Amino acid sequence: MTLDLEAIRADFPILSRVFPSGHPLVYLDNAATTQKPRQVIQAMTDYYEQHNSNVHRAVHTLAAEATAAYEEARITISDWFGLEPHRLLYTSGTTEAINLCAHAWGRSNLEKGDVVLLTEMEHHSDLIPWQMLAKDIGVELRFVPVDPETYTLDMDAFEATIGEAKFVGCVHTSNVLGVRNPVERIIELAKTRGNGGDGAVVLLDSAQAVAHDRLGFDAMGVDFAACSAHKMCGPTGMGALLVSEDRIGEMTHFLGGGDMIEEAWLDHATYQPPPHRFEAGTPKIAEAIGWAAAIDWLSQFDMQEVSAHILGLARHTAAELKQIEGITVYGDHEGDLGSGAVSFLHDTLHSEDLAHFLDAGGFAVRTGHHCAQPLMRRLGISATNRASFYLYNTMEEADAFVTHLKGVIDRLS
Repeated sequence: MTLDLEAIRADFPILSRVFPSGHPLVYLDNAATTQKPRQVIQAMTDYYEQHNSNVHRAVHTLAAEATAAYEEARITISDWFGLEPHRLLYTSGTTEAINLCAHAWGRSNLEKGDVVLLTEMEHHSDLIPWQMLAKDIGVELRFVPVDPETYTLDMDAFEATIGEAKFVGCVHTSNVLGVRNPVERIIELAKTRGNGGDGAVVLLDSAQAVAHDRLGFDAMGVDFAACSAHKMCGPTGMGALLVSEDRIGEMTHFLGGGDMIEEAWLDHATYQPPPHRFEAGTPKIAEAIGWAAAIDWLSQFDMQEVSAHILGLARHTAAELKQIEGITVYGDHEGDLGSGAVSFLHDTLHSEDLAHFLDAGGFAVRTGHHCAQPLMRRLGISATNRASFYLYNTMEEADAFVTHLKGVIDRLS
């Protein structure tokens, strides 16, 4: 099946936007957030217009409808990721999901001196929670280096350290480089050699992966995975921590109050079983419904074909950028795995200035350190420009982007 890009684009109202300058929007900031199809927008609007109520509370009709839609959304989402609904814990996104893992599992199962193995490629969201844990309880953080020439993890260093690690946190796909890490090998080594041979616990930061890869959580044999709805056509402020059956029983409650309570007295309380034990307070009802609608929309496509389309655009763009004098492209875009992110820099034009000139032509790209400052330092830079593609982007947009960038550079350098 070939992707019908015209039909796909017709589902996204924002893609028809034309700026006052006369330039049409060319949205190339998909690694930051994807656009939303009208089906997602309508599902959330319908909830607010027809069914708005809190869930798990009242017996009136609206409450019953809202509760049913909210929990049916969990079933839809968990089925997409390949795990049982009670092991999909709603969060505000990947960042909260990793914090939930650190607080609800890490504080109860890690001790002073335990080794937490991360990588230099991690987003701040998979770095800061473990720094906080190191400060609070004394775990030892170690890091797998990134080879700045090949843009890959030093797997020899990983193998040399994994035996001492009790916990491994690893980004599935880099938001800066677009590189997909060898997560299958990482999980295998962690489980067979980690923690002195007893097996290490593994968390995958899957924020970038979910845009184009159905994870198959249980089949992967991983303990935790964190992801965000807005990276896959869903709403912002919504995500999940996916948890294995073995680990969910080891987690303690994190936030207290509201829906996570079974019974409460003045001096103690009992708690709901998962997932509600970990979801205190009024939940993100419309967002859960919107995420399920996004998955329903994505379900019409072969995700391998989606991934191939995205990678094709990134590969083509990276190759074209490398032909422009003064441009350095970061990441290896030649393989068959990875995302649509293409990071680049010009050797004399400041990245922020360049981004403003691209925006003047209608091209929306990301600029900055992408919440990955340790990786930036490893690469010897402080920021990049980043164009990132998704399934609704076209080769014509990619070529127009390269042409406009060339024109900007010709005028300014």
